Amino acid sequence: IDIGTPAHIAVHAFWDGKIFACGYNEADGDYGHVLVTEHELNGVLLWALHGHLSAASILGKEAGQPIQRGQILGAIGDTHENGGWPPHLHFQLSYEQPTTHDMPGVVTPAERKNALNVYPDPRLVLGPLY
Repeated sequence: IDIGTPAHIAVHAFWDGKIFACGYNEADGDYGHVLVTEHELNGVLLWALHGHLSAASILGKEAGQPIQRGQILGAIGDTHENGGWPPHLHFQLSYEQPTTHDMPGVVTPAERKNALNVYPDPRLVLGPLY
């Protein structure tokens, strides 16, 4: 899900967990700076990708660092550092452990059914947004 917001707005952890990975996807149209967190929710492991962040806001973040619900994870990046997009947060969940700091943001219609089993609706943790 993409959540529109101005640049530099704080992004908070939705639940206790730890940082799984940080990275930078430099291609235009990609996520830019990314933070992936790992959580246990009702006995199920869940990973969350927070994309289009600012570089400065994730400096010093490393895999394995514990995080707490409500903690600031980073901030929204501006167009020049977030893959060329208007400022927003790309938030995505996964039931499968990622192999890097990346997850596919788009799938083909043929992949949709399987993708919905792997990548649940983010409203699972965000609640009703609209």
